[in-house]
Amino acid sequence: MSNRIIDTHQHFWNLSTGTYPWMAGDAMRPLRRHFGPQDLQPLLVENGISATIIVQCRHDMAETRDLLAIAASHDFVIGVVGWVDLESGNVPGQIDALRALPGGDKLVGIRHNVHDEPDAEWLCRPAVQDAVGAVISAGLTFDLLVRSRELPAATLLVRRYPQGRFVLDHLAKPPIAQGFSHAWHEALEVLAESDNVWCKVSGLVTEAAPGASVETFDHYTQIALAVFGQSRVLFGSDWPVCTLAATYLKVKTVAERLVAAQPELAGRFFHLNAIDAYNLG
Repeated sequence: MSNRIIDTHQHFWNLSTGTYPWMAGDAMRPLRRHFGPQDLQPLLVENGISATIIVQCRHDMAETRDLLAIAASHDFVIGVVGWVDLESGNVPGQIDALRALPGGDKLVGIRHNVHDEPDAEWLCRPAVQDAVGAVISAGLTFDLLVRSRELPAATLLVRRYPQGRFVLDHLAKPPIAQGFSHAWHEALEVLAESDNVWCKVSGLVTEAAPGASVETFDHYTQIALAVFGQSRVLFGSDWPVCTLAATYLKVKTVAERLVAAQPELAGRFFHLNAIDAYNLG
């Protein structure tokens, strides 16, 4: 069993190259600066992280091109989950253009910020579903950035493409600070019935009340393990967004508590499941 650790969810951005509307407001002020490889690499060394996957956070192919360029020049980046316009009618052409760039061989997935769409059933639109089909046909994974509201639509999508690979980001962002949500739990269980969906244990610290202890998240991480099983859970930090609520070390500690009583899970959770989910070489 490998002891390698892959962080399957981290971000880089440069505010001089584009805008990030979701960063508006005082609460997001600490994130409104440049975050690049030079900021993350020391944390990876300190926490024993071997490799990462960068994930998009802007609806702009220019950002994806920038992320691929970073991946091309940094060996620790083994994958990029980028963005293409799913409503353009030309997803195959966009993917081909990205793959032709330096770092294009590290394009492993596509994501859209679905939870920001006004339409809760955006993923059910025929054009969008056809576009996701094109992503799958290109051999890429599709990341699901959804909350409870969009989980039913996500379930219909993954059932339409049982041959595809899907990764649920952040456990669909359970409203931890507001209290346990049975609606979220039930919808998560239904999605997990499809065995072509993996789940990232990531992004939880920013959903909890400020200063939440590591024990706060045990119930949620155990739910992820219970409904997805040992072969479909992944570690992700959601750095630097996580820094709004916790250090990188605390986020890793939350994840380590999940495997503490099940040593046989560690290799899958921290490494091998990422290879399966993103079809890594």
